Amino acid sequence: MNSGKLILTGASGNLGQLTLKALLKRVPGNRIIVTTRTPDKLKDLVQQGVDVRFADFDDVNSLESAFKGGSRLLLISTDRIGDRIKAHKNAVNAAKKAGVKHILYTSLPQAEVSPSVVAPDHYATEVAIKESGLTYTFLRNNLYMDNLLLSLKSAVAMGTLYGSAGAGKIAYVSRADCAEAAAGALAEEIYENKIIDITGSEAVSYEDLVKLLSEVLGKTIRYQDLSDSEFAGALIKSGLPEAWAQVFMTFDASARKGSLQSVTTAVKDFAHKEPVLLRQFLSENRSALLN
Repeated sequence: MNSGKLILTGASGNLGQLTLKALLKRVPGNRIIVTTRTPDKLKDLVQQGVDVRFADFDDVNSLESAFKGGSRLLLISTDRIGDRIKAHKNAVNAAKKAGVKHILYTSLPQAEVSPSVVAPDHYATEVAIKESGLTYTFLRNNLYMDNLLLSLKSAVAMGTLYGSAGAGKIAYVSRADCAEAAAGALAEEIYENKIIDITGSEAVSYEDLVKLLSEVLGKTIRYQDLSDSEFAGALIKSGLPEAWAQVFMTFDASARKGSLQSVTTAVKDFAHKEPVLLRQFLSENRSALLN
């Protein structure tokens, strides 16, 4: 177990909040530094000994002081797709100047070759971390089960799930399991210079998914495969901004090309628990999908 202070960026975000909760189960609050652009939202953590600091990846001057005193840093990727490489590099450079020894980064499976539109940002960040000379752990999170809820709710209403993944499979993982794994990897002084896929325990195609969904809901849902352009057009027509339509379309392209099908034991290895199964996740969200 590492004895230095642990830094968690983006602590007020969805993954950040879950990771902090998991981390506090492992180490005392006085060993944790969290950074955020909105410290007031996390002021209650001070009572647990957590050091809450302001940091903005676009404000270079804020970063070095925010990272001072920490030995291991979990850099949670921002959501500014296509406009985050500079921000991530700012954080990496500041971490090195502040004396951080190890960076963990939340990335994407096969970031170096994935057709996903988000892959270049992730891979460029990985390269920057390697070039910094610091030791690293790249936590390449597969697609979140949580993000299925919106598309599946529409699919239930229409009776059809649309996509362009073909027979490609995805090893969906819950956001909470990614957080538990990240907390475990951050707290333990191992996994140096490792690239690790964080996945669920099974990879499923869209045909597998709608079969599971139909069984859980007691209602037949089918899958309709489209071309990438047809799928992107359908997403835009449904009201999704074009940039996000490209994100989801290229996720399907990644699945079709096999970039998201790898299954690992990382959640069990890091979090010391079995990952949530897709059937379990769908069952737990049955009411939300039907209403």
